[in-house]
Amino acid sequence: MLPVTTTDDALAADIDACCRLTGEFTLRSGQVSTEYFDKYLFEADPLLLARVAREMVQLLPQDTELLAGLELGGVPIATAVSGILGTPALFVRKEPKTYGTAKQAEGPPFAGKRVTIIEDVITTGGAVRDAVAHLREGGAVVEVVCCAIDRSPEGENPLADVGLEVRPVLTKAQLDAARAATRG
Repeated sequence: MLPVTTTDDALAADIDACCRLTGEFTLRSGQVSTEYFDKYLFEADPLLLARVAREMVQLLPQDTELLAGLELGGVPIATAVSGILGTPALFVRKEPKTYGTAKQAEGPPFAGKRVTIIEDVITTGGAVRDAVAHLREGGAVVEVVCCAIDRSPEGENPLADVGLEVRPVLTKAQLDAARAATRG
């Protein structure tokens, strides 16, 4: 597994300052948290999004043929990474659309391709699990998910049960350390 590091030393502090909200939040998993990383705040900032994308490029497996951005937060990151590398992207919906082509994954054909999932934040990996099932059923080879923020407990891989390696740009521990450093 790749080391969890970033070459952009200030990225954790900048993401934390931009995105960490406190209060009571229900996560996709149903868990309740007293803090929430509003990833849309960094994804809507073109300079911050570009920094995340540059870091994510370094985490991608070299044999990646397609990037699969998950609805909704993975789409801008996958688009930014695709623009840097020239690697085509897919956009994976939570559910197939009910009109037009009725596809769940929009973009080029993916059967037989090595696809790397691109996600914004992972806690339990529920959305990733659903997308991987769809892509694998369609013939994709999916072994790695790259995410901007991994909120899962340190040292745990929430997607090991589906054979995925998680490669985060930042972990919650890194964000917590950056927050502590700015307050200390």
